[in-house]
Amino acid sequence: MNLLSGTTFQKLQGALEASNTRQQVITNNIANKETPYFKRSEVSFESLLEKEMNEDMPVLRGIKTDNRHFSIGPSTQIPSPVITQDTTTVMNNNLNNVDVEQEMALLADNQLRYNSYISVLNEKIKMMRTAVQGS
Repeated sequence: MNLLSGTTFQKLQGALEASNTRQQVITNNIANKETPYFKRSEVSFESLLEKEMNEDMPVLRGIKTDNRHFSIGPSTQIPSPVITQDTTTVMNNNLNNVDVEQEMALLADNQLRYNSYISVLNEKIKMMRTAVQGS
């Protein structure tokens, strides 16, 4: 039995992956702040996950005890992070659109999100450990 395969852990894993991807995208934006014609990119995940979770969901959900059983209820599909490029704005004379101050603020925000995801994941694992081992 895989204790870490629940929907909560899948959502946290997706959030951590999105946060890692966002870190790479933001640092790439900062590294190319002086590159002529460079257009910044950004990562979307939380809004996609929220949309997925707010879809009309049936009240009942079936539990599969055998791989041959049909799935009943909503899927537990966790969206992947989406990278989009902002081609509509210009920030500098070299037609670059990277604002370093904004990117640094986004980097700090991303670090706070990552830390909160790790904290929640640690608490979930701690609760699972307590449930399995006892106090």
